[in-house]
Amino acid sequence: MRYSRALIPTVKEAPSDAVTASHILLTRAGYVRRIGAGIYSFLPIGFRVLKKIEQIITGEMDRAGAQQVLLPALLPADYFKESGRWDSFGDTMMRLKDRKGGDYHLGPTHEEIICDMARREIKSYRDLPKNLYQVQTKYRDEARPRAGLLRCREFTMKDAYSFDLNDAGALESYETMRAAYTRIFDRTGLTYRMVNADSGAMGGSQSAEFQVLTQSGEDQIVACEKCDYAANVEVASVRAGEPPTLPSDIPARKQVSTPKKKTIEDVSKFLDKEPASFLKSLVVRADGELVMAVVRGDHELSETKLARVLGVSEIGLAEPGAVVKTTGAKLGFSGPVGFSGKVVIDSAVLGIADGVCGANVTDAHLVHVQAERDFEATSADIRNVTEGDVCPECGGQLKLYRGIEAGHIFVLGTHYSDKMGATYLDKEQVKRSMVMGCYGIGVSRLVAATVEQHHDDNGILWPMSIAPYQVHIAQLGEEPQVVEAVAKLEQDLEDAGIEVLIDDRKERPGVKFKDADLIGIPLRVTVGARSLKTGQVELKPRAEPNPKNAELIQLSDAPQLIVERVQKLLKS
Repeated sequence: MRYSRALIPTVKEAPSDAVTASHILLTRAGYVRRIGAGIYSFLPIGFRVLKKIEQIITGEMDRAGAQQVLLPALLPADYFKESGRWDSFGDTMMRLKDRKGGDYHLGPTHEEIICDMARREIKSYRDLPKNLYQVQTKYRDEARPRAGLLRCREFTMKDAYSFDLNDAGALESYETMRAAYTRIFDRTGLTYRMVNADSGAMGGSQSAEFQVLTQSGEDQIVACEKCDYAANVEVASVRAGEPPTLPSDIPARKQVSTPKKKTIEDVSKFLDKEPASFLKSLVVRADGELVMAVVRGDHELSETKLARVLGVSEIGLAEPGAVVKTTGAKLGFSGPVGFSGKVVIDSAVLGIADGVCGANVTDAHLVHVQAERDFEATSADIRNVTEGDVCPECGGQLKLYRGIEAGHIFVLGTHYSDKMGATYLDKEQVKRSMVMGCYGIGVSRLVAATVEQHHDDNGILWPMSIAPYQVHIAQLGEEPQVVEAVAKLEQDLEDAGIEVLIDDRKERPGVKFKDADLIGIPLRVTVGARSLKTGQVELKPRAEPNPKNAELIQLSDAPQLIVERVQKLLKS
């Protein structure tokens, strides 16, 4: 491709709303353009990256035995009503009515639709297992679209669904997809971790996320430094220790005045007590019931873990008015002693020998509190893991990372097939529900996640496997020998299957080099009259930060050397 004929509108300034590296660089380098909140157009080189990622994904899905389908994006409401998600999905769903007043929506995900296909087409145990996938546009009405392609209202996703005879078969399909996903993320050149995760609104019994590690990630994960254990912070386990033996000489609890001291920080300074000795008490609403959750003062509550303990799909902080009515005190002074409802405490709270908590009296706290002595509660792991906690698998130390969720795999069980009647007849002609799995990859999100992980101050550094072109040739000047050398090199490389972008614009060398760095094609070849005097051209990897480290190679050897470099980078 000749730059002079291509549409690559690079710009110097970043969009005013761009804060992430991927949003800034993909816009400046002419890969995408925003047309509305969370809605983006892909320009030609952006679309090339998107398609390359898609080709890696579809290739590995096909290799794993999955079959590609294409489901509609415009969906009648009946299917999500059948599963119960028409209401539970909430405002995130893009809803609309047709001219006759019928309810429709734009598909945020397709469990119901693929389940309908299965119940129509699969009748017997002989028809199973099956794994069906698609690459399609999804729609979600994000409350705050942000970070460019990382949080959109319209995005490209690969979603796959497996159907099996039983739980054992579903786990086998899950493992097949786990292996396929590992190959996909390896081939895209990303540094990532597979982590244990929560199934959330999808339902199901087992799930894992593929997190691309980057400091700009919105997710927090933990990983062991000694073994392979890794998990999203919201579901990461805390290793249970031996029950603590607390001193018996702690004085009886008593109430102390703490005027206008509402926060852990304020009260700890006022009473000269460490935050770790506090019983942080939060009133939450779970299926209409008010529950008090208690964690150590230096820990944070995991709403996901608490929801599991309570057996509900989700929880949320209770409204201020409800807290005041239930506890009798203003916010900041709630505590478990004397609380009339259910109390759930984190296991670490049992180790607090001489604790402090709200007194359920405005401007007052209780001191000398011990959980087992002073109130009744259910004990469970309900806190977020912190760096330095003990790994539940091997006893090593856990380390915190930030990541971008790029893929998610689930064992759904019969969560959807039971509700929608997706059944088959077994060998004894007994009707049974198909056991499902679900496997998603954010294709357009991977474009942005790659840039978040692979960039420098000058622009993008694409991995060779998904770069829009493999070689960027900068043509310096219009001299006949330069034009002829570029054309010959272009032809030789394309004959060898190499994808080449030729910058033949009438621009200064500095402009061409800056644009080359910004666009981020892995190898740059510079052809100019000066180097051609000795029959040479300049070869420089984009990942090489120092321009002085560019390599001069003989023009006659250039095609073979460049092909070898491309192949080496594709394998690395």
